[in-house]
Parts: sequence; structure tokens; C-alpha cells
Amino acid sequence: MSTLTVSPSPHIHSKDSTMSLMRDVVIALVPAVICSFVFYGWREILLMLVSVASCVCLEWAVTKYMLKQPSTIGDLSAVVTGILLGLNLPYSTPLWVVFIGAVVAICVAKLTFGGIGQNIWNPALVGRVFLLVSFPTYMTTWGAPQGVMDAVSGPTPLSAIQEDLMQGASVQDIMAEHGYSYASMLFANLGGSAGEVCALALLAGFVYLCIRKVIKPWITLSIFATVAVTALIFWGINPARFTDPLFNLLSGGLILGACFMATDYVTSPMSVWGGVVFGIGIGFLTMMIRYFGSYPEGVSFAILIMNSVVPLLNMWFKQKKFGRK
Repeated sequence: MSTLTVSPSPHIHSKDSTMSLMRDVVIALVPAVICSFVFYGWREILLMLVSVASCVCLEWAVTKYMLKQPSTIGDLSAVVTGILLGLNLPYSTPLWVVFIGAVVAICVAKLTFGGIGQNIWNPALVGRVFLLVSFPTYMTTWGAPQGVMDAVSGPTPLSAIQEDLMQGASVQDIMAEHGYSYASMLFANLGGSAGEVCALALLAGFVYLCIRKVIKPWITLSIFATVAVTALIFWGINPARFTDPLFNLLSGGLILGACFMATDYVTSPMSVWGGVVFGIGIGFLTMMIRYFGSYPEGVSFAILIMNSVVPLLNMWFKQKKFGRK
């Protein structure tokens, strides 16, 4: 008589593993990382190395010596967190500040909750927001990319428009004065975080993840659509006071956040409609912060706020069960 083995669910397994999924994310981020190295030079290379090494070493040390558990650095999730954290920082960020961001991302936002699969908020974004609140001077000192040579400090398009609007200038005059154009925002010619340096590189990584079926596009597309519609409404009401849809889609960290951080498996809803509502919330909150908040950029805050709503979205929008039509 054969022995029947009973085990807990899930009983249907995929060939994909955490390591293979994280490896695909790393590959998808390679174009953006290369662009950041080209435009910001050796300083960005050093910053990225410190960010990744800090995240990996901290996860290894905490799991081994504090949690007394097997090391989880082999799943590459700490590498992904380190890359995303590095892409969310100005290239001029002091290395000791980068290390503090890694401590918050790995030790507080990830391992405190039990490690990968159990954290509530995206670890890289928690690290970035902590640094933004704690070290605002370092986190708002930007450089305009000028190849491998030293960059010239200057405001990002979002911060420049916010500051000049307070002086009574119109959006059109501000963009003309600073020489902002959609082509420059698309092909990397403006200042900002390292991950904002080339929209095309980020979109190429997003397409790769979709082709590999690592992520589903509905969260990202719902963010883009909500940002575009919200901007179109306000821009239509007063184009001198509010920026247009294309500017908001290409500026700041919207593409990086929508493509690589809002789509995080652990901190995003499981169902299609839950993901759509999640994306709509991120897009709307981003535009409200950009238009009416004290910070010129709102993507990080919007994603973290909607991360907190994910348990409710999973409860309201149930994933279809296996075998059900």
C-alpha cells in the first residue's frame, strides 16, 4: 500500500524561485545603473558599491548573529534593495549617509518584520525617506549630469518649478528659462537622483520584466494613467500654475518608482483589481504632493502610504482561487 504524504499548501509550485526573480530584477536595472555610471562617473560607482555591499553585509550579519537563522543573501533580495537605494540617492551623498540608509532599509524595514515576504513597506523607499527627513541638505543637493566629468549642482525640474512658482513665475517661463524639454528628460540631460538620469533605460528594464513575466503591468500602467489624467485636469484649468501630463510622467522618480518599487511582490496587492486601485492611489497621491505639498516629489511617500493599504486591498479584492473560473 502506497504511503500518502500530506503537506501544507501550496501544492502547485512554479519553477521560479526568489533568486531567479531577483536576478531578473537586477538584469532589468542594469541599463539604468550603467547610465548613472556614465553620467555621474566614478562617484556614483563608489556610491552604488557601498549601498549594495552594506545591504548584503548587514543582512548576512543580522540573520547570522542576531536572528540565528540561515543566511538569506543568496536570494539576491538584499542586492536589489542596495541597487534601488543607490538609484534613489543623489550621486554626491556622503558614503556614511548611504550606510545609514542601508541600515534602515535592511535592519528596520525588512528584517525587523521577519525578512523577505513579511515586510510591510518597500525597504529601499523606507531607507530613502528616512534619509530625506534626517539629512535634507544631502538629499536635496543635486548635480546635473555632464558625462563622466564632475557635474554642476542645480535644482531638479520639479524643485525648480516649485521654487519659481512661489516667486510668481509661470510654468512656461520657468521651463524656457532653465531650458527644460521633454527630449532632455527622456534622454538623460537633467539633474536628480541617479535613477532619474535616463527614462528610456528604466522603461527598457520594465519591458524586460514584463516579457519575463516577473511583474504584471497593471500597477505601473495604472500609476502612469492616473498621473496623466490628474495632471491633464489641473493643467487644463490653469496651465500657468500646473505642469502638463508629459512633464509629470518624465520628471522625478515616477518611472523608477512605478516600474521597480510599486511592483514589489511583497508590498503590492495580489489581485488584478487590487493592483489597479493600488496604482491609482499612488498616482493620485503623487500628484497631490507635487502640486500642493512642501516636497516637490511625492512618489516615495505615495508608494509607502499605499503599501500600508495593501492588507485592506487584499481583503477587498480576492485573488481567484486555483480551479475556479
